[in-house]
Amino acid sequence: MREKGIFSTIGKDLSAGLVVFLVALPLCLGVSLASGAPLFAGLIAGVIGGLVVSWLSGSQLSVSGPAAGLTVIVLNGITEMNTFEAFLTAVVLAGVMQIVLGYLKAGIIGLYFPSSVIKGMLAAIGLILILKQIPHFLGADEDFFGDFNFLQSDGRNTFTEITYALGQIQVGSLIVGVVSLFILIFWESKLVKSVKYLKLVPGALIAVVVAIVLHLLFKSTYPGLTIADSHLVQLPEISGPASLLGELRFPDWSALTNPAVYVLAATLAIVASLESLLSLEAVDKLDPYKRRSPNNRELKAQGVGNLLSGLIGGIPLTAVIVRSSANVNAGAESKMASFFHGVFLLLSILFLTTFLKNIPLAALAAVLLHVGFKLTKPALYKAQWRLGSEQFLPFIITILAILFTDLLKGISIGLVVGVFYILKANYKTPYFYNREKEHEGHERIHLKLSENVTFLNKASLALTLDHLPAKSDVIIDGSQSTFIDYDVLEAIENFKTVAREKDIRLTLKDIPSVTTMNVH
Repeated sequence: MREKGIFSTIGKDLSAGLVVFLVALPLCLGVSLASGAPLFAGLIAGVIGGLVVSWLSGSQLSVSGPAAGLTVIVLNGITEMNTFEAFLTAVVLAGVMQIVLGYLKAGIIGLYFPSSVIKGMLAAIGLILILKQIPHFLGADEDFFGDFNFLQSDGRNTFTEITYALGQIQVGSLIVGVVSLFILIFWESKLVKSVKYLKLVPGALIAVVVAIVLHLLFKSTYPGLTIADSHLVQLPEISGPASLLGELRFPDWSALTNPAVYVLAATLAIVASLESLLSLEAVDKLDPYKRRSPNNRELKAQGVGNLLSGLIGGIPLTAVIVRSSANVNAGAESKMASFFHGVFLLLSILFLTTFLKNIPLAALAAVLLHVGFKLTKPALYKAQWRLGSEQFLPFIITILAILFTDLLKGISIGLVVGVFYILKANYKTPYFYNREKEHEGHERIHLKLSENVTFLNKASLALTLDHLPAKSDVIIDGSQSTFIDYDVLEAIENFKTVAREKDIRLTLKDIPSVTTMNVH
């Protein structure tokens, strides 16, 4: 399918951008709060992620902003550097390091994440969204909105927080949550989709507007159901552009003489880059058009984003999977959706603080519950089970590891399990490359796969396919292969679309199809 122009999908992208904004707003604030940074710092990172990184990135659907996975590093970093301004110097340096990593083509590491581990990460995030939003849904959570770690800052863990919340239910929040979730489910029914004009309005917007009306109604008519301020969106007071400029913080360049700032910057650069590459790989799998995003360009984009964020008082940002998943589920088709979410964040800071402070967190929790279920549907588990133990075990172990630790630790454990199965499959050279004379005006290229082709070979094969010349005849021959890893089959399947775009005549010989194995 030929990619559409950016401005040809502006209606869908505007709608999706609004949904992502509603999800991103409390997440930006929650991450700031947990990081020990000024609340405004998270909003700055979110705005830059939307307005700047969206254009520099090669991804059409990825969304960038402050990430929960960096909260511990940021919190400890601010403490170690003594002032927030000195910490901003480390953020600027981290951005420069990411740009350098991009030019050094370090993004290739993203091609080595196995499909089973990425799918496990998506399913785990779906489960975490569901489990973490239940307390907010009930109106009884003391943990910050956007905490995705198993061990929480309030001393509880994911499961004990739910137990606590069940004993502290706030009825007003529960009503708002249930009504919001009902609206979101109803908005995806055939009845609503059959009405042309209703399809243009995102269900999340309707849910939030109804939630605000219910909150104001409870406050004026049923005081017993009033939702506490702690369970509403909290925003810093900004009265206009002049006030906004007064909130900006700037790096303390004298910190450059402190060796610790370089260690902190390197830590931020490495962790932020890994999280961004993981998110990018995951979003590409969710993309209905199966577009591939350039990893090295993403590192450069994230580097510029962190450079700018640090210069004007923002905390570090990464490509973030929760907001990106919400973007895909809301029907986004191009990077305009991420850009619009940044525009909405900026406008909300300047003009809408009074209005947005009436949004109950229970309504936003309902939106994330809805996104979470879509990421961890039972059909996904069935599909992975049918692929066999080599795919299912890394998948399920990644889920459990992320659920009981955090994203990076869980991914690391999943990768170890995946590598074990790869080594067991006996790694060999992936293919033999033969280029023949021109045939009917086309160059003939023969890729003959070896006996065992594992996920470690995916990067090499994917790069080879990407650089095949246009208007050539390409044969991918698996006749001598006894094992072709599922990741490699996916790469070949995705190449079919690229081949059509480049006018490549593609012939697959004894290559199994993955279309019947995937769940859509």
